[in-house]
Amino acid sequence: MLGLAFKLYDPDHLIGDQDEYGITAALIPTDLPGVNVGRRHHPLNIAFQNGPTSGEDVFVPLDAIIGGQEMAGKGWKMLVELLSGRAITLPSTASGGGQAAAYATGAYAQIRRQFNLPIAKFEGVGEALARIAGYTYIMNSAVSVTSGAIDQGEKPAVPSAILKYHCTEFGRKVANDTMDVHGGKAIMMGPKNYVGRNYMATPIAITVEGANILTRSLIIFGQGAMRCHPYVLKELQAAKDADTERGLHDFDDALFSHIGYAVRAFFLAITHAKFSNVPLNTPTRRYYQNINRYSAAFALATDFAMLTLGGKLKIRELLSARLGDVLSCMYLASTVLKHFENQGRRATDIPLVEWSVRTLMYHAQEQLHSFLRNFPNRPVAFLLRCIIFPRGRTYSAPSDELGGRIVTLITETGEARDRLSEQASKTLEPGNPLGLLQEALELSEKFLPLEKKLRQARKEGLIRSEYLGHQIDEAKLAGVISAKEAADLRDYHEKVMALLSVDDFSPDELGQEGKGGDSPSVPATQRTVVADVATPPAGAKKTRKKKKK
Repeated sequence: MLGLAFKLYDPDHLIGDQDEYGITAALIPTDLPGVNVGRRHHPLNIAFQNGPTSGEDVFVPLDAIIGGQEMAGKGWKMLVELLSGRAITLPSTASGGGQAAAYATGAYAQIRRQFNLPIAKFEGVGEALARIAGYTYIMNSAVSVTSGAIDQGEKPAVPSAILKYHCTEFGRKVANDTMDVHGGKAIMMGPKNYVGRNYMATPIAITVEGANILTRSLIIFGQGAMRCHPYVLKELQAAKDADTERGLHDFDDALFSHIGYAVRAFFLAITHAKFSNVPLNTPTRRYYQNINRYSAAFALATDFAMLTLGGKLKIRELLSARLGDVLSCMYLASTVLKHFENQGRRATDIPLVEWSVRTLMYHAQEQLHSFLRNFPNRPVAFLLRCIIFPRGRTYSAPSDELGGRIVTLITETGEARDRLSEQASKTLEPGNPLGLLQEALELSEKFLPLEKKLRQARKEGLIRSEYLGHQIDEAKLAGVISAKEAADLRDYHEKVMALLSVDDFSPDELGQEGKGGDSPSVPATQRTVVADVATPPAGAKKTRKKKKK
């Protein structure tokens, strides 16, 4: 079947009195005479089942119109409703990618060593690991909660735009950090690279189902401003009935409530929302209050933007985008708190909840600040700043200490690590890197006491090699470890080396050398080398090749 949206014309009035019906959607059988679907696109070297389609003198029966003849001209409504499905497709893909990345990268950073330390112990790597886990938790929360709304029959147009934009952007950030942590392992393509293809595919999600720049600049705030404001929509509805006593009463009620909302925004800002009513008295109480505070600030900023700019607000895309970011941060933070409740308020997840909400609320604060800096009416901007930030910008981003707790959470085996990546395919079997990495992580924890024995023996001079493979043999001969322990350590070491290794190919296998091909062929065989072995085996000689003139 071929999905097609087109403008339908009926100049001979064969199906009605109209000359033009407008955009219509149809499902057309591809075996109709004149239809050509033979070619395919190749986006970013990723297999993708779409491509240019064409047709000449194709007779399309009326029953190919989705919904039949009576739905002629209603294709735009169908397309917009279909677009609300963006809350499922790409966000869930980004969430799944984040789960796989968190699971794999947490284990990799623990078994990959540099200077005799797991690279997870380095703060720079830890910062990236915290972002990977935190953004994945936000994506998991957003997809889970919003999908729940869809299951109840809702069509959340605004949340679907929020999820499409922010989840795919979070997915891009996770992919970038995953590449950075894996280093050379991630850029050497071949069967052992479980990162590169996902990284290459990331821009596809950014581009399709509404380009992210367009979604952020025009759709999120443009669709959500009036719907999310507690009083603007009521005022507009009451204004329609202003010639009636009931209409005047409703309008006055909404207007004075509107004014009171500005007072509330100031009060919440000056008190850091500490006295704001929230539904739960749990460790997450303050996060609910923070959302209340920025909700009031967002409403006030929206009021004055619509009041002073009017219709011009639509073309001030950067202002709309920043307000959309604030709205998105509040929605995503709300889904984080709901997801935490849905999963039973697990205490081990609190660092992820705190990191997520702090990150989102800090971004909301900075986007409000940027909105006020660039607001064209400077006296109004000054007034808003006095109300929204009477004590300055006091909200802080997650601390390094909090990030360290999250690093521990995803680099050690446990229920929190498993729950964060609960939908990832983690079966231990050949060819599944997640299962193999998890096995290596579990073995690293199991054999940690034996590795400590080796390090102590080296300090005491009982073993001399710096290469773990040789240390095992020396420790066995010195009686530091038993034969069984040596065999177990050797098996563990081989599994780790296999996971750290990368692929390399001969020029002939790549199909490049001297052939002038546009792209390399898929190699039939490959040779494996160990990546980044910092210290060569004892006794290895250094050689230097002479350059040929």
